[in-house]
Amino acid sequence: MAKKKTTKKKSSKKKSTKKKSTKKKSSKKKSTKKSSKKKTSKSEEQKVEEEEVSIDPLDTLDYNVGDIPGVGSATRKKLVDAGYDTLQALAIIPPGVIMEDCGIGEKTSEKIVKAARDILNLDYKSAEDVWERRKNLARITSGCQQIDELLGGGFETGGITELFGEYRTGKTQICHQLCVNVQKPKSEGGIDGNALYIDTEGTFRPERLIQMAESHGMDPQNVLKRIFTARAYNSQHQIILIKDAHRQIAEHNINLVIVDSLISHFRSEYIGRGTLANRQQLLNQHIHDLQRLSDIYPNLAVIVTNQVQSKPDVFFGDPNRATGGHVLAHAATTRLYVRKGKGEQRVMKVKDSPNLPEGEAIFVISDGGIIDP
Repeated sequence: MAKKKTTKKKSSKKKSTKKKSTKKKSSKKKSTKKSSKKKTSKSEEQKVEEEEVSIDPLDTLDYNVGDIPGVGSATRKKLVDAGYDTLQALAIIPPGVIMEDCGIGEKTSEKIVKAARDILNLDYKSAEDVWERRKNLARITSGCQQIDELLGGGFETGGITELFGEYRTGKTQICHQLCVNVQKPKSEGGIDGNALYIDTEGTFRPERLIQMAESHGMDPQNVLKRIFTARAYNSQHQIILIKDAHRQIAEHNINLVIVDSLISHFRSEYIGRGTLANRQQLLNQHIHDLQRLSDIYPNLAVIVTNQVQSKPDVFFGDPNRATGGHVLAHAATTRLYVRKGKGEQRVMKVKDSPNLPEGEAIFVISDGGIIDP
């Protein structure tokens, strides 16, 4: 009898251990369910992030030339040395330009451009996607409320803005002011970026930047450190500086490129009607280099200044018109005409824009920079 009792006890113990083991298994199942939920949520987040990136691949600048299949080390070095160190730069440039700049054959250049476009998936987009991108475009304040309202919030990135007018109308002063304002945080109308200033007429003045920085409560030394300038001594040197701008933008976090003035060297070097065709062709290529910069870097604002010429056959109204002809007129995204007003006042007028209505703004050039009248 005693043996039977012991066997019953042992069997009861076995049952209890089985119950415990089943409970442990069920708890493990629950934990695996929770972990699977976490994994699915993470995968869903990754999908959302991938979809956001795929909306506009030009916004991400992590793509490297080495990502193109079939590009060897020698070809890669030629591309990087010429300033084409990202897929964005290769995807939107004509193959013929790569041939000239890098010394690469025609078929190889075409293959490289096609591969870059395929990787970035540059294709048709809906108007809604374009609108979402334009809503997020950064703008740089001018320091004058009237000008900012005229431009819809300030000088926008992702395009070329042309300032043309007579001498002493404030074109260079506006460029200096933008070099200071681009360094401000977004809450104060800036982009928290740096500026690249190409000076063709010898009018760049650091002391003017110091005055503007002090009037805005900024550290002048820090402001000067974040502005990179180069003097262009002729039209060919000016073209080379713009071609090298890709490298400067990537290295120094450039969000503003200024060319002051765009056409000065071209007017002085190409004299007479016999050279007009060559001048316009070279100028057209130069402007398209600037356009590609604004296309590659959506958070980059390109500002160019332009001179004017007087029409002798105009007896009434303003005889001044911008130089550069139709080539420059079609290239600029927004054209702004600056003229003298009453006393110390200056007037800015929207001459051409794809989205801004015609209008005028009055501003004053003070010791501290561009201000409201």
